[in-house]
Amino acid sequence: MQIGAHALPNRLFLAPMAGVTDRPLRKLCRRLGAGHAVSEMISARPELRDSEQTRRRADHAGEPGPIAVQIAGTAPAQMADAARAEIDRGAQIIDINMGCPAKKVCNQWAGSALMRDEPLALAIVDAVVAACAPRGVPVTLKMRTGWCAAERNALRLALAAESAGIALLTVHGRTREQGYKGEAEYDTIAAVKAALRIPVVANGDIDSAPKARAVLQATGCDALMIGRAALGRPWLFAEIAHFLAHGTLPEPPATRDVRDWLLAHLFEHHDLYGEALGVRTARKHIGWAVRALPGGEAFRAAMSTLDAADAQLRAVATFFDALAAEHPRLPAAAAANDAQARLSA
Repeated sequence: MQIGAHALPNRLFLAPMAGVTDRPLRKLCRRLGAGHAVSEMISARPELRDSEQTRRRADHAGEPGPIAVQIAGTAPAQMADAARAEIDRGAQIIDINMGCPAKKVCNQWAGSALMRDEPLALAIVDAVVAACAPRGVPVTLKMRTGWCAAERNALRLALAAESAGIALLTVHGRTREQGYKGEAEYDTIAAVKAALRIPVVANGDIDSAPKARAVLQATGCDALMIGRAALGRPWLFAEIAHFLAHGTLPEPPATRDVRDWLLAHLFEHHDLYGEALGVRTARKHIGWAVRALPGGEAFRAAMSTLDAADAQLRAVATFFDALAAEHPRLPAAAAANDAQARLSA
């Protein structure tokens, strides 16, 4: 798998998710089998790019390359400036966001709202490619199938973006109108893949190894992007890779391994955000990790009472040590996934 000059170890990508896919989670998912990870989106607006939140989102310390940064905005010149700024911070791949369905993004005509204004969308692509090309940095694009069922224009926009110099395209198999509801459809993604020469990545509802194989077969895509299904279950990437290579599912992970992965993630999370904010924002990751485990819901609720990092770490270690005594490997049902529940958790 190749993006520009960058060779990737496999074709399984972690999706960018705002407020979720920060450096600690990207590193964990890569450690557990993801071949590529894109940062959570960074606003192109100058007054927001210098914020503490953006500095954390742009932190790639110790992260294996290639470093891919997603930018979002509505003004071509601002998007070009943002691309150059992120390259100066170490970005090796720039990704343009035309897929986010969030109202606060779409109300500003960014994210998937850009698909309703094709001239503006293509002006942004042109500007970002022109800013990145002299630095040898490839530009990728993430989009949806369209704004709504009556406005599925992914194929037309994808062809234009390829002509403008996009190196790789990811398509989430839903319209903006759907948000994350309903089922992803793959016919549009397959049509885009059949028409383009550049690599195309399928995204949407890939929540198990058999589903991953089915989506590859249905779309003919070059790679898969996985988002919600990996929350609390980062070993999903290795599970999919094993299934694609061997046709069989591996055993569920050892419970103590899951404990160690989560504790390492939390240590780095606390370090990035500081104790007070780190403990609060870590609760969602702990919740995703334990929600399907025996006693998980009660433990998840108890986490809201802890405000100190060491107490949070001790509680997590104790919970998984007790679970490992009864279940050396995660219970099979708990190792499965409900992506929609994870998003709303």
